[in-house]
Amino acid sequence: MSKKLLQMQTIVEEFKSNLALLRSTIKWVFVSIVIGIVVGFVSGSFGYILTKVTNYRLDHSFMLYFLPIGSVIIVFLYRNIMKKKDPGTNQVLSAIHSDEDIPLHMAPLIYISTIITHTVGGSAGREGAALQLGGSIGNAISGVFGFKQKESRHIMIMCGMSAAFAGLFGTPIAAAVFAMEVVSVGIMHYAALLPCSISALISHGIAYQVFGIVPLSFDIMDLPVFEIKSALIISVLAILCGLLSIFFCVCLHETSKLFQKLFENLYVRAFVGGCVLLCFTLIAGHQKYNGTGTAMIINCMEGQIHSVEFLFKIIFTAITLACCFKGGEIVPTLYIGAAFGCLFGNLTGFSPSTCAAIGIGSMFCGVTNCPLTSLIICCELFRTDGFPFFLLAIGFSYTLSGYYGLYSSQKIVYSKYRSNFINKLAK
Repeated sequence: MSKKLLQMQTIVEEFKSNLALLRSTIKWVFVSIVIGIVVGFVSGSFGYILTKVTNYRLDHSFMLYFLPIGSVIIVFLYRNIMKKKDPGTNQVLSAIHSDEDIPLHMAPLIYISTIITHTVGGSAGREGAALQLGGSIGNAISGVFGFKQKESRHIMIMCGMSAAFAGLFGTPIAAAVFAMEVVSVGIMHYAALLPCSISALISHGIAYQVFGIVPLSFDIMDLPVFEIKSALIISVLAILCGLLSIFFCVCLHETSKLFQKLFENLYVRAFVGGCVLLCFTLIAGHQKYNGTGTAMIINCMEGQIHSVEFLFKIIFTAITLACCFKGGEIVPTLYIGAAFGCLFGNLTGFSPSTCAAIGIGSMFCGVTNCPLTSLIICCELFRTDGFPFFLLAIGFSYTLSGYYGLYSSQKIVYSKYRSNFINKLAK
């Protein structure tokens, strides 16, 4: 009799456990839908406005003369609203590692300042704004629903990050994985898989259907057959991209330190940096290196880059972010990778379009330390035809990019070279 009673108790406990699991799943589905809707409208409108102001700047080149003023306005906004040093995307990553809070006013600040950056022609992307927008909104919604456990709040921050990334870039699968992978290199926060996936897909749908944010996609021309010779060529390119990603990260960090050392006053730093950018743009005689550079990526995919334009984009982006403009580094990274890959292809005679695509995936992996996201984003941008090339290239780039990265708050949990725990911050 006692044995039967024990079995009944076990069945009841299992039922209660499964019921609790079901309730938790329903809760997360509901919350992730809310985050996807809210962030979808915010990121969709953000992407729509960015497109409009970029087109206006391209049609009215006099807007470039407002570069020094634009950076000063951004400093003024942050000094009077944030009232402390802006850690940017690093604060979002730090909040997932710790109990650090993300202020909600970070969202409108990065929203407005990134629009200013693109209106006047700063060389920056959008993903920094996306991660900060989504992270701060996700954190705020966690408070609205009364999530007190830090683990739950962390998942909601990742949901917001995924939703904003998907809404702006149109790559929902990569966006869902990126938020889980970028925080801690070497491990994945699988508890966030379902919420991040739902938020990303909903946000992407809203951005596309309501605001017409077309997903990024490119065609590879003349994709070679994957064989020993082509694999060796792509491996060389990937190795070079891994080293170039280190160079890019070092340039960004050291340029920022140099500007801080030379110009302690933020307003002076912003104004001087804006003037330098304006001078460089006037010397170049075009807006090829201003803004995100998405149009230039298309040229790279068509094999039209024959010079060291990737170096100029590195210089423009480093100065832009050092003199207090806002935005992000990911789209400039894609530009740099595409331009370098296209140049490599033209010099070696090996399908410049394929090399441009490989350059994009390799550089993205090198600066973010996210190999799985890099592989997925390549498939979303270029389809799966070149999958073996992407897999090989990303493997080399991830290994040879060392422990450098765009975000100093990113934790390298496990070594890239051995199966051992190191738990260090990216350089």
